[in-house]
Amino acid sequence: MKKSLLPLMLGGLTIGITEFVIMGLLPDIASDLSISIPEAGHLISAYALGVVIGAPVLVILGRNFPPKKMLLWLSFALAFLNGLSIIAPNYEFLVLTRLLSGLPHGAFFGVGAVVASRLADKGKEAQAVSIMFAGLTIANVIGVPIGTYIGHHLDWRYTFVIISVIGFLTLLSMYLLMPNLTKTESENIRTQLKFFGKVEAWLIVLITAIGFGGLFCWISYIAPLLTNVSHFSAESVPYILILAGLGMVLGNVIGGRLADAFSPAKAVLGLQVVMAAVLVSVFLFSENQYVSLFLVFLTGCTAFAMAAPIQMLMIQTAKGAEMLASAAIQASFNIGNALGAFLGGLPLVFGYGYEFPNLVGVVMSLVGAGVVIAFLKRARIVASQA
Repeated sequence: MKKSLLPLMLGGLTIGITEFVIMGLLPDIASDLSISIPEAGHLISAYALGVVIGAPVLVILGRNFPPKKMLLWLSFALAFLNGLSIIAPNYEFLVLTRLLSGLPHGAFFGVGAVVASRLADKGKEAQAVSIMFAGLTIANVIGVPIGTYIGHHLDWRYTFVIISVIGFLTLLSMYLLMPNLTKTESENIRTQLKFFGKVEAWLIVLITAIGFGGLFCWISYIAPLLTNVSHFSAESVPYILILAGLGMVLGNVIGGRLADAFSPAKAVLGLQVVMAAVLVSVFLFSENQYVSLFLVFLTGCTAFAMAAPIQMLMIQTAKGAEMLASAAIQASFNIGNALGAFLGGLPLVFGYGYEFPNLVGVVMSLVGAGVVIAFLKRARIVASQA
């Protein structure tokens, strides 16, 4: 791995911990701030809203900055804004800090993906992007379990101390290791926004928001699936989720290699179909504990294998507006988070079991695959006209 990619991986680690650890800390935060767990759940929504708002806004505001300077400011924002949660005196302040800490998330990954592809050796661009996302997967294997343990046994505020420290390490490594790259995009906002007037842009947004929704149909309800269907103890769930994290690590590597070996669009298409098949297996076979453990690993692997290919697909399609378009992918990913959790929960509302959200995920994955096919057909038509 090139040392210049290390700051991007550390940034991914910071973001991964702050995004996912909150789910395991909800009971502790609710107890400390004297609120209900559903109210504490709004902290997750506030962060996602921050990502959706910050991704395009911060990239547009920083369009005149060279990439390294932009990433330095975003790294500082990650460290400082997460640090504000340490001193949150009440629920309202914590909701605000979660919203603010989500702002640099999408912009960091958007700018970082473009920078990683520029730092990569020719033909290995997607693999370089996958190194940045490796921080996100490592967070799920190591950072989130450690942060959850500290939050449970000491104080949830100490978890945010760790997040802030890693954020400042990201800032320091960015300053020392990231080379100064020249700006390549147009500074004209109209030129960059013009990309979103193209059909291709919205097809990629749909692929991300709908296709990745299948992942969140599964992961949003994985704890009750494991306890009520697979009949694992509640105490074993955090350890089983490490399997999902390990699958994400492997899938991230595989996805980068697939995108470089074939093409990002073909890699995403294949992976969407595989995801649908895996979710069908989760629906059918989760009652068997051994099979269930394997499927936890496999689902995490398949889902995160799509991260680097979809990012590269957007970068390759959005010539002249790469950073803004790449940041939009992160906003789309969080829309997929909300859609998957909501639509996946509908069978539960009507009294079906916890395996049924996965069938909704199957439909979302297949719809995502259909949108990829539409994108490929559109690309062929445009190429023939040119």
